[in-house]
Amino acid sequence: MIEIRPFAELAHRNHGWLDTRFHFSFADYHDPERMGWGRIRVWNDDLIAPKSGFPPHPHRDMEIITFVRNGAITHKDSMGNTGRTGAGDVQVMSAGTGVTHAEFNLEDEDTSLFQIWIMPDRAGEAPDWGQREFPRGDRAGRWEVLASGDPEGDGSLPIRSDAKILAATVPAGETVTYEASPWRHQYLVATGGQIRINGLEANPRDGIAITGEEAITVEAIEDVELVMVDAR
Repeated sequence: MIEIRPFAELAHRNHGWLDTRFHFSFADYHDPERMGWGRIRVWNDDLIAPKSGFPPHPHRDMEIITFVRNGAITHKDSMGNTGRTGAGDVQVMSAGTGVTHAEFNLEDEDTSLFQIWIMPDRAGEAPDWGQREFPRGDRAGRWEVLASGDPEGDGSLPIRSDAKILAATVPAGETVTYEASPWRHQYLVATGGQIRINGLEANPRDGIAITGEEAITVEAIEDVELVMVDAR
């Protein structure tokens, strides 16, 4: 089963400093048909204006992954961590028993990113945060695991959930295939160009909800960057 969720039909909020689309219910947007996809709870498509951002606020019991598409985001939290995550790179935060954090665009340009929340498999653990650079050239024409519940097995950033966050860059006319388990849930978003996924066409930043597939083949109609979560 593959369901295309057009970008233009996603819930939209524009707060001036933040222009965002919600793939699933979030904040004041509630849709009982879109409360999540498997263990995936949130996928927000955020555009953050220069010199602005999210002031300190708390979380607990959630795995929060930030994939920066353009610009950079600067993180600061109650654990004493600070860090800047640039385009193509990833930060992860396991909220655990509770953490307060702030995320600001300190750059002179807009920052665009995906904010992804995944429900954890384990509770009662101390919070944690990590960041890593992932050069886009290293995933040209192939899937690269950016974060997962098995970091030692794939060299990715650790999260506390049976899930993987992957990315690939694919030039126009080429394909990339992901061997999937049909009982799991995949959610895919393409940026930068149109794609064809198992024969179905999708536009940039459409949400693509997938389950029941043994193989996911993506053909790039235009140069494209793919971001996907594979979760229980």
